[in-house]
Amino acid sequence: MTHPSETDNQSEPPQLVFLRRMVTTLTVIMICGFLVVLTLLVIRLSASGPNLPETVSLPDGVSARAVTFGDGWIAVVTDGDEILILNSLGGAIEQRLVIQPTGN
Repeated sequence: MTHPSETDNQSEPPQLVFLRRMVTTLTVIMICGFLVVLTLLVIRLSASGPNLPETVSLPDGVSARAVTFGDGWIAVVTDGDEILILNSLGGAIEQRLVIQPTGN
């Protein structure tokens, strides 16, 4: 029997020591993973978008349904089932493609 002023040193089972170290290690790994994901999101979302021309002029009577930006070109899908490929610097039409739906 120990004296009340002395602390009783009880040893922990080895399985409990292993479990405690494993939980601590996994917690540190999860925190590091979260920080990596957060850093990648900040880097990705702070990147600038495509360089856009000041104005893009479409032919009269044509309106755009969708726009896609590429390196040196802009593709505009029109309401007349056409794809207009425009030069991204000047906005001039470089190519016209007619969309022809296929029958089922």
